[in-house]
Amino acid sequence: MKQLFRATKLPRKLTYICLSLLLLTLPVRSQSMKDTDRDRQAIRSVIEQQIRAFQQDDARTAFSFASPEIRGKFGTPEVFMQMVKSAYPAVYRPRSVMFEQLKEVDGMVAQAVLLLAPDGNLERAIYLMEKQVDGTWKINGCYLEPIEGTGEII
Repeated sequence: MKQLFRATKLPRKLTYICLSLLLLTLPVRSQSMKDTDRDRQAIRSVIEQQIRAFQQDDARTAFSFASPEIRGKFGTPEVFMQMVKSAYPAVYRPRSVMFEQLKEVDGMVAQAVLLLAPDGNLERAIYLMEKQVDGTWKINGCYLEPIEGTGEII
């Protein structure tokens, strides 16, 4: 009888441990998407400033808004700027910019932005954001999603 009691007690202990761990991670997980208005404003400001730097061909300033990981991949502001010019014309020279809601993508805070590309097509840029140790936000990647059925806007 005592053996049976121990066997049922172990799963109960394991359940309590798992439940405790889950409860401990909930505040951390919700913190990533429980961004304050200050975070939202800071994220928007970083993206706006980077777009402005692209429009002014200011590679150094545009590069400064990239995360350390992105800066490490490209090495120099000039290489980074050339990549954006060739691969991301909607980000490099948008005719119009409209911010959507923040969302979570693969556990990262992401800012969706509608961009009217130079060719008149509407694209959605998803900016993956990373909060730095000092509390500032940096861009840790960006990918474009074409918006189907919009056609060219003149």
